[in-house]
Amino acid sequence: MAQNFQNHARFVPAYHFFALPIFLINFVWHIVQVFRHLSFGTAIACLTAAALVVLAFYARVFALTVQDRVIRLEMQLRLQQLLAADLRPRIGEFTPAQLVGLRFASDAELPELARKVLDKKITERANIKKMVRDWQPDYLRA
Repeated sequence: MAQNFQNHARFVPAYHFFALPIFLINFVWHIVQVFRHLSFGTAIACLTAAALVVLAFYARVFALTVQDRVIRLEMQLRLQQLLAADLRPRIGEFTPAQLVGLRFASDAELPELARKVLDKKITERANIKKMVRDWQPDYLRA
């Protein structure tokens, strides 16, 4: 299946549909146990379950943050090569969200789209992605 705006979000079944739900069910179970049988052991078990949920959440957030940093660098390099001379000094004006939104644009459409994003101050990555006409898939993502 070709990647596009509608299907580009990445779901990792083992993470999104197994690990996270199990961690959440475990946490809720331990909350119930604390209220039913308050003891040091149930309190520690509940805190451990909460820590696992937080750990799973932050593991995903950290991976996505690193991915966005790599995208920012990649896009700055692409823009240096593809933008017209008058637009190159403005590369620093792009926000990380704008650069993430522009990443799916082809080399041919990137300069025009980049100018539009800066001039019209379009900041939402989803709105920028929707403007891409020639979607370049990226299957190597976190």
